Amino acid sequence: MKFRILCVLLLSGLAACAQIPTKEGTEETRESTERDEASQLNLPKQELTAPILFDFLVGETALQRGNLDIAVSRYVKLAKSTRDPRIAKRATEIALHAGNPFAAEQAVTMWVELEPDSADARQTIAALLVNLGKLDAARPHLEKLLASEKDSVGNAFMQLNQLLSRNPNKVATLQLIQQLSQPYANSPEVHFATSQAAWFANQHQLALDEMQRALALRPDWEIAAVHNGRILQRISNNDATEYYRGYLERNPAANEVRIAYTRVLIGNGQIDLAREQLQLLLDKNTEDAEIMLAIGLLATEMGDFNITEISFKKALSLGYKDLNAIHFHLAQIYEETGRPDMAMESYQMVKSGGRYLPAQIRYADLLAMKGHLKEAREYLHKLPAANDQQTAHLILAEAQILRRSKAHQEVFDLLDNGLKKLPNYPELLYDRALTADKLGKFKVLEQDLRKLIQLKPDNAHAYNALGYSLAERGIQLPEALKLIRRAIELSPEDPYIMDSLGWVYYRMGNFVDGLNYLNLAFAARPDPEIAAHLGEVLWVQGARENATDIWRSALEKNPDNEILLKTVQRFMKKKMFD
Repeated sequence: MKFRILCVLLLSGLAACAQIPTKEGTEETRESTERDEASQLNLPKQELTAPILFDFLVGETALQRGNLDIAVSRYVKLAKSTRDPRIAKRATEIALHAGNPFAAEQAVTMWVELEPDSADARQTIAALLVNLGKLDAARPHLEKLLASEKDSVGNAFMQLNQLLSRNPNKVATLQLIQQLSQPYANSPEVHFATSQAAWFANQHQLALDEMQRALALRPDWEIAAVHNGRILQRISNNDATEYYRGYLERNPAANEVRIAYTRVLIGNGQIDLAREQLQLLLDKNTEDAEIMLAIGLLATEMGDFNITEISFKKALSLGYKDLNAIHFHLAQIYEETGRPDMAMESYQMVKSGGRYLPAQIRYADLLAMKGHLKEAREYLHKLPAANDQQTAHLILAEAQILRRSKAHQEVFDLLDNGLKKLPNYPELLYDRALTADKLGKFKVLEQDLRKLIQLKPDNAHAYNALGYSLAERGIQLPEALKLIRRAIELSPEDPYIMDSLGWVYYRMGNFVDGLNYLNLAFAARPDPEIAAHLGEVLWVQGARENATDIWRSALEKNPDNEILLKTVQRFMKKKMFD
């Protein structure tokens, strides 16, 4: 007996062939029903043979039991044997769920072949091919999807840009966007999408040209104006400033542009002009909670915490949708302005969301800083952890509290227990390695950092910490140099890594390169430990007055730094300030 495989679809839990209408009698419902009926007419006639039934039962049973590989293979086989687009769709979904892109590509290719007018099938295959980096293969499917959008092609291009942004080959992505955009030269959104693709491909002049074409077609498009200014800023801060100023003269109500303009002024150090723009935002948007939040954040960048606090509280009174964000930001301001009790109260008002755990950790940290170490640790222990990452963050937070009281053995034991639960968690490994260094457990330090390098070969801090430890102990100096050079390759602007490189050169007897890198590090960041190293090299080379000046200045700002104090005591018989 031959019949359509409707029974298979119903048994498998897929949607029935006929959709349930949301509004009877509407034109949209009638069109949908007509499409479904037409689709039914094109479904293959299929005899329900024993092998087909067997494959279906095996596939469904495997799916229910979590044996995804078996479920995928059976459904792909069913799609090939039945030539039913619904089965091909089901096979695609299961393969994607199983993380099997090869099988998913097989299944979705059949789905598109069997149901070429299905937008869902085209979208799925296009997204899959883009994720696989097969942009040339994705192109015809994307062209069909765009052509079907008609008057909505601009919005479709904006969504397409989000999809294509996942592809790591930004030049190829730009080329594809340019090819797809050719029939739509009169759409501002198409030029916007091309500009963004050019930006990510580091073709800034093309990005600027395309954004200006978008604005020529749609002069009042504020988000395009914001992006145009950002592109100009990469080329010239003055050009960006002038552009934003001119746009605001023509469009004084453009709040997003005014916010972007203010941020550029702050970055340029033009604080008085930035304050003028903040005042304009305040005067014209007294009842806009989102603008109040933006003003507060900009004022924070300026260091004007009074305006920040007023703006955040105003956003609260206006009913800003994310109360947790406001309370979190207010707590940070209270900390910054030396009001820890108010900060603690505000952190506890963060009740949910992504800021909940960081807020509670800061509350515990402030509690510990007030001398309530036991209570702070107990508070952290009661906080729920939804996943391994949160578990690790709570362990690291408790370790930080203990480290502040110099309880290094307790810190080590805490991290040691944490690594029994999460043996490959990078931050725990790194933290235990640093604690092992404090306790002289150098074997543990080396094991942890070498394991971290295996797990995260691009972690510059792991290379640096291991290389610095070897250099500090005066052992395996060629390996130490190699490790720190690798760290510099990964993070060339990091002053602490520059310090390590200078230090290992000094330990190897290369005073010239050692002094060069230590000077660079100290110029970038006058940290007390960098000051200790730089002063030592200067002292050994005979520049004792320079060394003394650097140490004295560093001690004035950091009188309790252990490394700095030990260095000074080693080289000077008298106290610095006799």
